[in-house]
Amino acid sequence: MKKSKFNIILPLLLAVFLIGGMLIGNQLDKISEPNEFAIYPRMNKISGVIDYIAREYVDSIDRNKLIESTIPEILGQLDPHSIYIPASAVAEYNEPLEGNFSGIGVSFNMQEDTVYIMSTILNGPSEKIGILAGDRIIRVNDSLIAGVNMVSTDIVKMLKGKKGTRVNVSIVRRGIEEPLDFEITRDRIPIASVDIGYMLTDDIGFIKISKFSRSTQKEFIDAVEKLNDQGMQKLILDLRYNSGGYLNAATELADHFLTAGTPIVYTEGYSQPRKDIMATSQGDLLDHDVIILIDEGSASASEILAGAIQDNDRGLIIGRRSFGKGLVQQQTMFSDGSALRLTIARYYTPTGRSIQKPYENGLDDYLNELHNRFDRGEFIYADSIKFADSLKYLTPGGKTVYGGGGIMPDIFVPVDTSLYSDYYNQVWSRGLLYRFAFKYADKNRGKLDGLEDYQEMVEYLDMQDLLGQFTAFAEENGIHENNEEIILSQQVILISMKAFIARFILDNEGYYPIIHQIDPTIQKSLEIFTQI
Repeated sequence: MKKSKFNIILPLLLAVFLIGGMLIGNQLDKISEPNEFAIYPRMNKISGVIDYIAREYVDSIDRNKLIESTIPEILGQLDPHSIYIPASAVAEYNEPLEGNFSGIGVSFNMQEDTVYIMSTILNGPSEKIGILAGDRIIRVNDSLIAGVNMVSTDIVKMLKGKKGTRVNVSIVRRGIEEPLDFEITRDRIPIASVDIGYMLTDDIGFIKISKFSRSTQKEFIDAVEKLNDQGMQKLILDLRYNSGGYLNAATELADHFLTAGTPIVYTEGYSQPRKDIMATSQGDLLDHDVIILIDEGSASASEILAGAIQDNDRGLIIGRRSFGKGLVQQQTMFSDGSALRLTIARYYTPTGRSIQKPYENGLDDYLNELHNRFDRGEFIYADSIKFADSLKYLTPGGKTVYGGGGIMPDIFVPVDTSLYSDYYNQVWSRGLLYRFAFKYADKNRGKLDGLEDYQEMVEYLDMQDLLGQFTAFAEENGIHENNEEIILSQQVILISMKAFIARFILDNEGYYPIIHQIDPTIQKSLEIFTQI
């Protein structure tokens, strides 16, 4: 398989830096100020330099701009996860972890320079006034946003706003000639951290967690209760591409699986005395077998939960080696609304291992580490992963685990390239599978909206000539048919298309049960569970 297939690595790194900085405790109200000295030679050197420049430099300078650019340079000398957040970006950084924001309550995609509404939040402000999935937003207040090459981040800023404020939107709806005008009153919109919970078999449940936010504990409990009512006895917990979040959100989840007094994690730093976090008596999943799925995108809080399960011999970890972020940040607020996330401690799994990967060679080397893993064949071959004997630890049950660069799973599942061909790689890299699914769902929404679940969706789509329609679509977009390669990749093409179409109509409840049919890590987990 070609490296271009792994263009996911860059957005993955961004996610780890934006969300995966594990936070401990609550935000502080202020940061301690340096001592002020009246005598210049004893003055804080950094303040002295800035004062000197402001007073003596040949041209006028913007002192605040100079300070804003200096702080990141200072933090860059520390570690990759100590960061400065300007006041204008604090809300964007915090929203995924807080579990809500103020907006109009829609999920949208940009399709051909137009905002296409994929779904509306249940009981959210848009749903309440009649906006529907499939609608297109062409105007926000007095600004035309369709066909003008506006970036999605700018559109998000226009739609978000304080709770109770109003925004006017113009909608184009299929089958209606004239645009529809709506006035929407913004409200608090939840950001789900549990993507889905459903039964894979009669007794095996599946829950996918995308991040560890303030609402994760409640969302997880709700999902578990629903699945328990359906007969769940075994749980597959998917933490793949979960870049982390709040430390206490991860320890709260670990608590459900462990008996009282069992170690979950401990933290320690130069100015932070060791703090042990132990399981309490709330272990309401003690009787459930558990498998946790991880990969190179699982970081920070995800690694805490996986490490606690692995080190206590409580369940199996399946997948690929995790990211390797074992640093804890504390967020401190400045009076101007900006923030500093400073690494204050390392965390250690119950056996005492740190899973933080090295960063002493600088940020570039740190950012390239996943690429280096791929080049070494780590995504394909387990024996390409080497650990020093000095990083070896033993669990109470005698299992060998390693520190120094992520959680190594108990059972390795490589990236499966057996169904990939040049034809598949071309249509995937150009986004044609997703684009075809969007056009198909949009054109046939009237028929598809009547389907109640993914099973009915699959039954309906199986009766359509999806493959023939898709290859014709690909041909129109410059990818010529190759029968031999299409036959090789037919299964992954068809299932991917069905899953994308189902997501446009049924959201995650349609997507995951279908795409799991070609997910080798899910299939391996089911195989293992049938042996228990």
